[in-house]
Amino acid sequence: MDINLISAQIKEELDKIVSCDQLEALRLKYLGRKGVIAELTGSIPAVNPQERGAFGKAVNALKQQLFVSLEEKQRSLGVSKAPAPESAETDLGMPGIAQELGHKHPITGIIDQVCGIFSQMGFKVLEGPEIETEHNNFTGLNIPLEHPSRDAFDTFYLKDYEKLLLRSHTSPMQVRAMAKSKPPLAIVVPGRVYRPDAVDASHLFMFHQIEGLMVDQGVKFSDLKGVLEVFVKAVFGKDVAMRFRPHFFPFTEPSVEVDISCIICKGKGCSVCGRKGWLEILGAGLVHPNVFQQAGYDAKKFSGFAFGMGVERIAMLKYGINDIRLFFENDLRFLKQF
Repeated sequence: MDINLISAQIKEELDKIVSCDQLEALRLKYLGRKGVIAELTGSIPAVNPQERGAFGKAVNALKQQLFVSLEEKQRSLGVSKAPAPESAETDLGMPGIAQELGHKHPITGIIDQVCGIFSQMGFKVLEGPEIETEHNNFTGLNIPLEHPSRDAFDTFYLKDYEKLLLRSHTSPMQVRAMAKSKPPLAIVVPGRVYRPDAVDASHLFMFHQIEGLMVDQGVKFSDLKGVLEVFVKAVFGKDVAMRFRPHFFPFTEPSVEVDISCIICKGKGCSVCGRKGWLEILGAGLVHPNVFQQAGYDAKKFSGFAFGMGVERIAMLKYGINDIRLFFENDLRFLKQF
């Protein structure tokens, strides 16, 4: 192919161009993936070795000159062919199309808020794996083999991996943290958890929890109450009351369920709180000595407390939502309210 002839042809075609569309067509003809320049470059290996270097330089020079010529022609078209304002297709007086900005999902917002509250009290935020061992999910937390939660009907076990499962709570990170660190220890652990529950207005097979743990010398039940009171009032308001009810958890002793006064009826009794005036928000208690023993902690020297809450439940109470499924249906009409 005669490079000089191609260069003259390009100049002739450029002189005839009067629109940007014609200029783009010329660019594709010569610089496209299957254009003339690509053919010239692909033919270099077939050129006589003694002429190959000169031919390659000539092709590169042609390519560079074409870039320059296209830019010059584009500028000339922009100046000479610009439509007058009154004939322009784009009305510059029309308002622009605003780009819609996203924001945090309400679940993410609650997680950030809760973790922020505990971070200000000195707790460290940790995250753990969603695939766990039986030891971390059950044994290390003093949950015996006969406990119903260890049954295949209540836990997602992984068939191809022996003794591995999808964690049913974020508590396994307590075991991991205590195995890695010595007291004093204060952590909160947010994350997804999995249980084979039937899906309804208050249950899902996947949801979020935030687990908390504090271990040191002389940690008392009153410390747990003080920390949780700060949390409750920061999330639900200073006027909200809190109470503890005796309960049972394998990993804490004594154990309690924590309630707050109904934020709808202010404790007077309504349909939301079942006419009781109280709403359950989390479980807590002092760490069981057997959990310390599994972690290698001296239960006579150290004490601690733990608590766990469902993030969706906190969000439902805070925002007055009556169906947990709304969080995950991706309905923008719902999500835009937060």
